[in-house]
Amino acid sequence: MIYDYKYEVKYNFFLILKDHIMKLKFGLVLFLLFLNNVNLCSQIIQNNTLIKPDYLKKGDTVAIVAPSGVLKNYNGYITKAKELLKSWDLNVIIGKNVFEDDGHFAGTDNQRSSDFQIALDNKNIKAIWCARGGYGAMRIIDNLNFEKFKKNPKWVIGYSDITAIHNDIHNQKSESIHGVMCKSLENIDISKDKSVNFLKRTLFGEKLSYTVDGDNANIEGESSGQLVGGNLTLLHCLLGSKSSINTEGKILFIEDLGEYLYHIDRMLFSLKRAGYFDNCKGLIVGDFTDLKKNTTPFGRNLKELILNVVGEYGFPVSFNFPAGHGEDNFPMILGREIKFNVTKEETTIIFKN
Repeated sequence: MIYDYKYEVKYNFFLILKDHIMKLKFGLVLFLLFLNNVNLCSQIIQNNTLIKPDYLKKGDTVAIVAPSGVLKNYNGYITKAKELLKSWDLNVIIGKNVFEDDGHFAGTDNQRSSDFQIALDNKNIKAIWCARGGYGAMRIIDNLNFEKFKKNPKWVIGYSDITAIHNDIHNQKSESIHGVMCKSLENIDISKDKSVNFLKRTLFGEKLSYTVDGDNANIEGESSGQLVGGNLTLLHCLLGSKSSINTEGKILFIEDLGEYLYHIDRMLFSLKRAGYFDNCKGLIVGDFTDLKKNTTPFGRNLKELILNVVGEYGFPVSFNFPAGHGEDNFPMILGREIKFNVTKEETTIIFKN
């Protein structure tokens, strides 16, 4: 039998070539999977990137509107608000229906939503300052159209009941400001108030950061993520609606006023059951003022109650942050990426510029 070396060489070359082709195919598949993951990550980053309205500058116009409760004895604080804005070299427009009275509300739903819509659509208005909270914003949010706002975004400023609007704005992929409203100026010296000063610095684009006293109840840790949240009652009421927010990978801020401890417990458990805390990256607890006493003692104080609900998740928790219905109401840029560092001694929040 004659052995054909040429055949053996050709056969081995074919096997080697086939092996290289398989490796190339496998490498190509891995490369395509890599590109797909890069594209997916890019989409996630893009989807999480919010619109940042332009910071204010001298000569800009601010609209004052009243999307919620009726304004009583308003002359003092609306005049103060106008004087404050003018002292910042800003122009002021007052909504047509701000002083209307429809029982509990500052005008009918249509009147309140009309004022807000006009302010949203007017490209010359660079910020919308809510006159007060109370109740009523939830009744008008479905009437609002944000298409022109997204082309000409502007800062919306308020807290408490305005959380309903902040949530909608967040879901429209824009930042907004949780901060003092016109009524907040009623009994303060606006030239010396820290919250007012911080609001000016925030609106005009100065770098924003806070270091506040810690608390023995704090859960220590470091985290970062978009800041979301607001009034706990509103966050709870918006569950299951299109205005509810996704807290995944985000840091949640909560505050409230005039609630029973068992109400707070029930609302937090509702958020928990809805998955609010599953992939949350931190919790900032603001002021919970004027808590009501129940005839039957609840058995836990506020901090114990909150830790009982969220302690299992292991993310950092900070108590006593000065924002909400307390004496100080430091502005918070909702939707902005923050660095969050919590110890027993202090809490530091740094807003990415």
